[in-house]
Amino acid sequence: MAQTKRKRRTKHRGTAAGSVERRGRTSRPPSEKERKQQTRAEARERRLNTPPTWKSSLTRASFAAVLLFLFLLLTAKGKSRLEVALLFTVIALAVYVPAGYYIELVLYRRRQRRKQAGQGEVRSRD
Repeated sequence: MAQTKRKRRTKHRGTAAGSVERRGRTSRPPSEKERKQQTRAEARERRLNTPPTWKSSLTRASFAAVLLFLFLLLTAKGKSRLEVALLFTVIALAVYVPAGYYIELVLYRRRQRRKQAGQGEVRSRD
């Protein structure tokens, strides 16, 4: 007699607690778009989980200071616009580096606290 019930293609394993574990997609490899999304998500996670450094703050502040220098050079009036642009650029760099570092540090610590709190909730449910 022919079988009337269609067989499952993937196998599920039940545990004693009643939860069902199943394997991931086994029928086909992930597409290029899916791989890019996964790689992008992993890179973002890695970037957000690295603590801030003074070097990264200096790089970011230098970029902002160069933009400020160009803006002031183009918009300042008078004979001493180069000196004014340089002066403001140095002052901005001196302010941006520590400010950027400590802002990054506060955001990093907040993300880590949220991550720890999220993991704590998962553990308490088990």
